[in-house]
Amino acid sequence: MNSIMSCKNAREYLLDLVEGQNGVSAEVRAHLKSCPACAEELSSLKATMAVLDEWQTPEPSPYFDSRLQARLREERRLAEQPRGVLAWLSLRWQQAAAVTLAAAMAVGIGFYIQQPPPPPQPHSAAVTDLQELDKNADLYANFEMLDDGIDEN
Repeated sequence: MNSIMSCKNAREYLLDLVEGQNGVSAEVRAHLKSCPACAEELSSLKATMAVLDEWQTPEPSPYFDSRLQARLREERRLAEQPRGVLAWLSLRWQQAAAVTLAAAMAVGIGFYIQQPPPPPQPHSAAVTDLQELDKNADLYANFEMLDDGIDEN
């Protein structure tokens, strides 16, 4: 070191002096005795450290842990919520897929039900005549009664 200590170099050792370390050179000590600005800085630093030694950390409130846990649960819940259209619907992707599938099935069933019945198959003339006779059997029976009533007169 130089024989003349500068204030800048001496202030680098002030914290060591406050902590009581013995590794501070005699040259630094001599500078502090001759320089009132550095001596004032040392005493200010000692006063600050004394106040910090007396300071005690405040105890957290008894409800701190429960409020912290509740806040963490809320943040996790918000992080799990979907974004975009699904957030607007407040649905998760599984729920959205189920709703979409149900809607597609409802539309498909609706189209299936609304289809017109298939056109009747063409029958031969004999089958058509027999079907007409079967439908109108009672009516034809009444014709026979009419025929019998006309012959008696």
